[in-house]
Amino acid sequence: MNKRIILTASFFGLTAVALGAFGAHGLTGKISKDQLEVWKTAVDYQFYHTAALLFLSTFSRAKNNYIRFSFVTFTLGVVLFSGSLYLLTSYSITGFGSPAIFGPITPIGGLCFLLGWLGLIVATVKNKG
Repeated sequence: MNKRIILTASFFGLTAVALGAFGAHGLTGKISKDQLEVWKTAVDYQFYHTAALLFLSTFSRAKNNYIRFSFVTFTLGVVLFSGSLYLLTSYSITGFGSPAIFGPITPIGGLCFLLGWLGLIVATVKNKG
């Protein structure tokens, strides 16, 4: 589990750096300032939860179901929340994905983030250490 969490976090960290740089250098002037802010929000939340996943990896040896739950929900949160925001903000230049489809996915990703943090709270409270 620890290796899987670290590999997932490493992938998310790598792609967050690449997507952040792409937003700053490749999207400026191609999408509105408001869309660029939304892109930045997606990158920020991807980074926050990359750090959270790395933190989770330190607890993964406990084989706690709540840690596993947090891993899954943080991962889903990054994919759904940040992923949908990337697609929504770049829709005007890529034509990929419809705002009508991806708009409702963003809050589901946010809910996954909340559930991940709740899982970490429960794991901590139930920890016998």
